[in-house]
Amino acid sequence: MASELRSTTDKLSQLGINGDWAASTPNLQKNLGILSPDHIELAKILLDMGQSHLFEHWPEPGVDDEDKKGFFDQVARLNASYPRGLAAYIQNARRLLADSKAGKNPFDGFTPSVPSGEVLTFGDDNFVKFEDAGVREARKAAFVLVAGGLGERLGYNGIKVALPSESTTGTCFLQHYIESILALQVASCNSTESQSQAEIPLVLMTSDDTHSRTLELLESNAYFGMKPTQVKLLKQEKVACLDDNDARLAVDPKNKYRIQTKPHGHGDVHALLYSSGLLNVWHDAGLKWVLFFQDTNGLLFKAIPAALGVSSTKQYHVNSLAVPRKAKEAIGGITRLTHADGRTMVINVEYNQLDPLLKATGYADGDVNCETGYSPFPGNINQLILELDPYIKELTKTGGAIEEFVNPKYKDSSKTSFKSSTRLECMMQDYPKTLPPSARVGFTVMDTWLAYAPVKNNPEDAAKVPKGNPYHSATSGEMAIYRANSLVLRKAGVQIDDPTIQVFNGQEVEVWPQIVWKPKWALTFADVKSKVGGSCAISQRSTMVLNGRNVFIEDLCLDGTLIVNSVEDAKIKVGGSVHNRGWLLEEVDYKDASVPEEIRTRGFRINKVEQEELNYTESGMFAFKGLQ
Repeated sequence: MASELRSTTDKLSQLGINGDWAASTPNLQKNLGILSPDHIELAKILLDMGQSHLFEHWPEPGVDDEDKKGFFDQVARLNASYPRGLAAYIQNARRLLADSKAGKNPFDGFTPSVPSGEVLTFGDDNFVKFEDAGVREARKAAFVLVAGGLGERLGYNGIKVALPSESTTGTCFLQHYIESILALQVASCNSTESQSQAEIPLVLMTSDDTHSRTLELLESNAYFGMKPTQVKLLKQEKVACLDDNDARLAVDPKNKYRIQTKPHGHGDVHALLYSSGLLNVWHDAGLKWVLFFQDTNGLLFKAIPAALGVSSTKQYHVNSLAVPRKAKEAIGGITRLTHADGRTMVINVEYNQLDPLLKATGYADGDVNCETGYSPFPGNINQLILELDPYIKELTKTGGAIEEFVNPKYKDSSKTSFKSSTRLECMMQDYPKTLPPSARVGFTVMDTWLAYAPVKNNPEDAAKVPKGNPYHSATSGEMAIYRANSLVLRKAGVQIDDPTIQVFNGQEVEVWPQIVWKPKWALTFADVKSKVGGSCAISQRSTMVLNGRNVFIEDLCLDGTLIVNSVEDAKIKVGGSVHNRGWLLEEVDYKDASVPEEIRTRGFRINKVEQEELNYTESGMFAFKGLQ
């Protein structure tokens, strides 16, 4: 025992710590001998921050010693993963919890106004110009996918990026995203006649829940055609839970040697990118843009080229991709806020905060629609384009820390105790809050049908959505892809029948022709127009899949199912009349456990009755003409 005491005293002496620092926590003091110098440093931080309760249950040395060391291993991770460490987290928590208890409004002193941005109309000359500019810039971009979520909320037990975006080809979201980036990569290099083939980097922010499964999905599918060196996975750590207004860290109810943790939010992506060193690698490689996107929006890459073109042309440091929003619609509004002291920022304001903020600052009617039929505050969809150099400069100042918030559930109106533990949270889109007034922050608005169809609600919740509001389910997300592709072809001159209305999983949706093309077939509207000619018509019950770079549709009349697969060096012209029994959508019950999850979560399966399938496996010029 005497030797253990000498050993502990020696350790503390080497650290310049007086042995009395742990006297107020005898259970910890008894166990100092089993701890490493690093563990002792962490213990001191915890005691300095008023966390002595974490050691109240610790038994004598020799009992659960490995668990005690494991506790400090967890503390070390929590300390390392938070900008400026665990002490900063606790200090921020106390400040935010005090503000919450006092009912402090984060927007006090701010007056809202409509920010400046670009509103695009699909298919017009302006849109095409921005698309072309965006394709040229893409070779200087990096993409960051926030993919930390499971599909449980969707009624799907896998990771969300593994869920099929549509049933016609079964292409999962991650495959679609990677194929879109690869198509951008080729198109961008071709547009600039570059001698070198640029490789566009892709970063995926994962979590404990998704990391191994995301890696497995990539590896088992040969990274969907990307070079493995192009893809980086950055794993997000969770943050400590808080038990009370004093920010006492919560002990895990299942393990007294662990601190309870919960996700911090997708705002962590900024700190992860900063600490990874990737931003400087990209800078040195000559990249200029970082594009952030989320995990289940199958329409996003229809909007990316034009939005990137806006960033480049307008020289925006921050460009938020947005959609028109109705006043009081449950989607945040992009807003310019000006403080009485002169500070300004352009940020997302949640819909339930925007209306009262407007009313409190002289807008008597609050959030109302303007002459366009929409609110002047565009709807934020959490897709950001940042210019790299100003981004690095800002993160060098902040260490990647994003302004946080806390949302405790209080037991009663006294606000003295919580129903359950809480934690600090942060959001990716709050990055502009710390930017200087000189920062060029804008937005790009595109039609919802083109840019936004997230998949985030399970069938039961979606069926409860009031009529006329978006379902945001796997059902509506898939139907939105068919609708968008049909409308794009219509704009290019193809006669597309109007949709029918059907009900799947209790959701009333428009059913358009099931038209799908790989990104390499057409990435922009100009691509589509260049590959569609003559007089083409597609019936509502039809399905068309185009999987080849050089497939040209001319004078095609389709009533049924047509699938075209071709290798890179094959050039195919498809026309004439194609008529067959086609593929049918058959309703399934989402409660039927005998049906695979990815099918029942959308409420239908495809019965592939009959199709015309064209496969071109050799290079050359080919033509297919259906019955005349």
